Amino acid sequence: MTARLRHHDGTPFRDLNHNGTMEPYEDPRLPVEERVADLLGRMTLAEKAALMCHGRMLPGGHGPFPSGDHLITERGLTAFGMMAVPDARTMAEWNNHVQDLAAAGRLGIPVTLASDPRHGFTENPATAFTGGGFSTGPEPIGLAATDDPALVREYAELIGRELRAVGIRLALHPMADLATEPRWARISGTFGEDADRASRTIAAYIRGLQGERIGPDSVACMTKHFPGGGPQFRGEDSHFAAGRRLVYPGGAFEQHLRPFEAAFEAGTAQIMPAYAIPSGSGLAEVGANFNHDVITGLLRGTYGFDGVVCTDFNAITGMDVPGIVSLPPRHWGVEELSVPEQVALTLDAGADQLGGETDPELILTVVRSGAVSEARIDESVRRILRDKFRLGLFDDPYVDADAAAELVGTPDGRALGRRVQARSLVHLAGQPLDGGGRLYVEGVDREVAARYGTVVDRPEDADVAVIRLATPYERREGLLEQAFHSGSLEFEPAEAARLAELAGALPTAFVAQLERPAVLTPLEPRAALLVGEFGAADEVVLDAVFGRVPMTGSLPFDLPRSDAAVEAAREDVAFDTRDPLFRCGHPTAPRGTTA
Repeated sequence: MTARLRHHDGTPFRDLNHNGTMEPYEDPRLPVEERVADLLGRMTLAEKAALMCHGRMLPGGHGPFPSGDHLITERGLTAFGMMAVPDARTMAEWNNHVQDLAAAGRLGIPVTLASDPRHGFTENPATAFTGGGFSTGPEPIGLAATDDPALVREYAELIGRELRAVGIRLALHPMADLATEPRWARISGTFGEDADRASRTIAAYIRGLQGERIGPDSVACMTKHFPGGGPQFRGEDSHFAAGRRLVYPGGAFEQHLRPFEAAFEAGTAQIMPAYAIPSGSGLAEVGANFNHDVITGLLRGTYGFDGVVCTDFNAITGMDVPGIVSLPPRHWGVEELSVPEQVALTLDAGADQLGGETDPELILTVVRSGAVSEARIDESVRRILRDKFRLGLFDDPYVDADAAAELVGTPDGRALGRRVQARSLVHLAGQPLDGGGRLYVEGVDREVAARYGTVVDRPEDADVAVIRLATPYERREGLLEQAFHSGSLEFEPAEAARLAELAGALPTAFVAQLERPAVLTPLEPRAALLVGEFGAADEVVLDAVFGRVPMTGSLPFDLPRSDAAVEAAREDVAFDTRDPLFRCGHPTAPRGTTA
């Protein structure tokens, strides 16, 4: 831990460069810009290049995954996305460990730890994770289903408190992408299909995490995926070559910018561009990470955004996990260029950090060759340092491990998470069931179900049935692609027939987990009750199914009537599927209208 000294006038400071004197960048009284300028002038080119790499880290290391210690001590990296988060105490201790490693460096630049979402139910190795004992709410799409900005902000404040407690100071979220392509695998991370609802939700979310301005009590937000990752070609995800293009057959490019405009207004600290090529938008036909028109022209020029821009992860070199998986680069539109040419293009486009990259040589090479000037490097380093200073990391990057264990997953926090889950449930059709009798369940914990009736093994022995359903998807090959649920939204015919037969035999509640807009057409006429949920505990769901609590959520997107309707719709246009089964805003929006 860096020695904390006192200046001759009594001002306490951290002696980050170990010389016993309070330098301007160590002086907590000075304005951030003065501290940034002083530190920038002390940095070598190698130290600047290291600051521009945003790596990945796994606390303590595990199997083929390195702990990341050497990336701090040998390469000088100071930004990491957490690949896993252990329990709160262990995570807090790990934060303090890496801060000690960084403090021992020549200039003592602190580490910024970041994370994808961790407060929901999704477990995807590339986009979102559970774990850490955090207070669990619904997926982000469920926050939109509440359509209650005050509640969203309250819950985001809880997320911020828990992340800060363990040392995570940068959220690699929210997603400002509009869910206009129902087949897209990442809809659960968005705030829905309606630009107005998404805008008010994202503004509340960012203000909840960051506060009204960035400071020591903030978790900074990296809003993504500019200029809007929703209109993926045929719904294929941009982590894979089939999803390398965003498309705009309906000419709705500007509609996808609206949630980002709300994020800018709310003060989002950072932005992550999309992997995909904004094809046919009038912008350059290369991935947004490499796209001067997108970053310098639109983001920095039109919108005047001067915060950190970090590329989506491993766009340039991919990621290799020895013995497990080798993930190719997502360098869509520039595949023919060499790695140094891609790096130079990324920096020329206006990006500040290379997400997922851990080798500063990538940047040093293009500066030494003359392809990128050191003055251009300084622009990015200035922005990156500014956020570290604004977050208070230079003055105190440490957390209290004992306090973290007490602050994360408290009874009050878990209760708020459950309340938000309940508020996100959508009453699609039918009426609550009568409880207390014989109950047949699928997808529900039997011990939980036993609180609501006598659980039986066969539907023919039951009075009522409760069936929790996942959104259908096409199973894909490959370790990573298996985690992305894409393609068809319809149940297999045999499964649809089985469920319809069950519902015809006894009163049945179908509870559909809507990670995407599932086609529920075969179930709706047979269901005694049809509920949409976006991540909710069994007891939250069953309380609603048996009428113990009201369902007040509303659909954050249309539910299409068929795959054929989705196929015929335009990827970029909201509410474009013909004759949807339920409209966005249902049940408050009547059928035949759009919220």
